[in-house]
Amino acid sequence: MFSLEATEKGGGGSRRSSSSAQGEGAASGAILPARARDTGDGCRPHRTELYHEVPPTCWPIVYSPDYNITFMGLEKLHPFDAGKWGKVINFLKEEKLIADDLIVQAREASEEDLLVVHTRRYLNKLKWSFVVATITEIPPVLFLPNFLVQRKVLKPLRTQTGGTIMAGKLAIDRGWAINVGGGFHHCSSDKGGGFCAYADITLAIKFLFERVEGVSKATIIDLDAHQGNGHERDFMDDHRVYIMDVYNRYIYPGDGFAKRAIKRKVELDWGTEDTEYLQKVQTHVEGALNESRPDIIIYNAGTDILDGDPLGGLAISPQGIVKRDEAVFRAARNHRIPILMVTSGGYQKRTARIIADSILNLHNLRLIDKELATSETKNPKVELMIRESILDFTNLSLQ
Repeated sequence: MFSLEATEKGGGGSRRSSSSAQGEGAASGAILPARARDTGDGCRPHRTELYHEVPPTCWPIVYSPDYNITFMGLEKLHPFDAGKWGKVINFLKEEKLIADDLIVQAREASEEDLLVVHTRRYLNKLKWSFVVATITEIPPVLFLPNFLVQRKVLKPLRTQTGGTIMAGKLAIDRGWAINVGGGFHHCSSDKGGGFCAYADITLAIKFLFERVEGVSKATIIDLDAHQGNGHERDFMDDHRVYIMDVYNRYIYPGDGFAKRAIKRKVELDWGTEDTEYLQKVQTHVEGALNESRPDIIIYNAGTDILDGDPLGGLAISPQGIVKRDEAVFRAARNHRIPILMVTSGGYQKRTARIIADSILNLHNLRLIDKELATSETKNPKVELMIRESILDFTNLSLQ
């Protein structure tokens, strides 16, 4: 029997269950489980603040000013532009695409949210400043009291992680969603690295699998310049998750074990340029979606493929990045698969402008649009199935 919308399995957030399942959680903003469901360990999903009702007038674009990392200039010691997320939003505001009241405000992932994927032992390690200094690759963090590290470094990353989890549910509800941050694809359940302290991609998928009816398969399309070894390690033996990864074969992390989880691996050489890159992306995205037929796409849209990036080693133009994002969203639209985009790596000051330009291009081409975002939330795949079933029934009746 078909449903007209993705419904909550264990946590809150679906329109069908919002009025009957909030109970005492309504007062605090938390959503109680719609009905008990075994998550595999005999427990039902915990109560979370992340799957809450979003006004239909909001774009499914998730952001918080808390994403940006600023503290005594320490952020300048890493090549990553630790304020790029706010710059993207400012550019979109300047172009009149969005306003503050039309953005979904990201919420910080709680410890209980993080424990859906992370081990308690790993989270406890983050209470040591030297561990965070190693993960973020900012050595002076070693000398800071951990309460400052938690507040100034890890809270922004936890908020971006919460944003990715929220955007996963929004993508199912609205057909697409963009978290202006996130994409920490080097972090797995028990190990961080490469500026990635929390496994937001894994968390978003696990939340969907546990809580949203009709979501049982996911495809990760990782187009950051670096191999996404974190989610690859997390989903090594999980056949529900199909991973396509396109990366520079010669750079960090070079994780041979994690590569075993990649279903469609595209290894690039130094200095790969637009023509070759876009042809490979288009061919392999189409091939991946034909092979996997997922319920959701998680698109890791790193901009460290940009020509001149100090860590990516590729030579893709700004226009090439815009065309790449267009190709992925067009494929998702053609296959009628909900898509969640996260922004991931990008180590030049101009990457914020490119991300904004790409989002504007998607809007201009109506690959993302306000009409879908403000309409009644229905799962596009389910709608297509219903229409096809009606058509089949009609044709049968006419025979």
